[in-house]
Amino acid sequence: MSTQAVTLTLNPAIDQTIRVDRLCPGQVHRAQASREDAGGKGINVAACLADWGVATTALGVLGADNAHVFRTLFAARGIHDDCLRIPGHTRTNIKLVAQDTGDTTDINLPGLPLDGSALDAVATRLAELLRPGLPVVLSGSLPAGLPDDAWARLQQQASAAGARVLLDTSGAALAAALQAPAGALPHAIKPNRHELEAWTGTALTDRAALRQAAHALIERGVAQVVVSLGTDGALFVDRTGALLARPPMLATGSSVGAGDAMVAGMAAALLEPAATLAESARLATAFSMSRLHSGDARRLDATQVRAWKADVLIEPLD
Repeated sequence: MSTQAVTLTLNPAIDQTIRVDRLCPGQVHRAQASREDAGGKGINVAACLADWGVATTALGVLGADNAHVFRTLFAARGIHDDCLRIPGHTRTNIKLVAQDTGDTTDINLPGLPLDGSALDAVATRLAELLRPGLPVVLSGSLPAGLPDDAWARLQQQASAAGARVLLDTSGAALAAALQAPAGALPHAIKPNRHELEAWTGTALTDRAALRQAAHALIERGVAQVVVSLGTDGALFVDRTGALLARPPMLATGSSVGAGDAMVAGMAAALLEPAATLAESARLATAFSMSRLHSGDARRLDATQVRAWKADVLIEPLD
């Protein structure tokens, strides 16, 4: 089966999830359980797309010394592995989950430093997959050694081939990507409120301010802007209008990967024939809901998504 979507992760991680009764800074804790999973935002997106039945290729850079964790995930989920291997270990991200509150405390370790040759090698592999309309998800932070415009370069490469880039990053990398000319901008972005505030340099304290910032990006040439608002849902904006999508129920437990699942839902919606903004919002929100319900940042239930997407609460804002 040919690739229907591509995810690209330049700074992947092995997620070590440690569960404790409650988190008390400065004290000794006895863990209830600990597990390690292949992670990184693009890896999570790939796993969710695979669960939805999308033939997905995972691109990125892995440390050769502990790549087995990723190989296991790719094999189990039918994800095509096109990741570059370099000497060293992929970083570990520690996630402390407090059972009493459901809150997760993240400790993200630095990743393997990359240089221009690694980025060029990834770009070469990406070029072999690109075609018009292909959803290409660029997710996560940039590792040390790469310039702030690394995502922007890959974004421009994919856009020039007619692919539709979904970008989920923040800080200087997001700013550089949004400085691209109109024809090289991402098709869609999914910042949270704070990331959008950082880009605008302005506090966005209400819906009107958020919509104004999103519409500014639409006017520049971004086709869809989705602003995640936590328990308040997500703001979806394109040239046809704006709406707020909220889950009909709030899930408990760790929220790790919920945003990645939403990005996967956005990518999946691009594969639906002429999906409207509301249909895209329903699917993306149902993806996120199913991820939260599963308790696994890399897992959703396709049957559940189909059942729940009709229940997503849509509030038109125009």
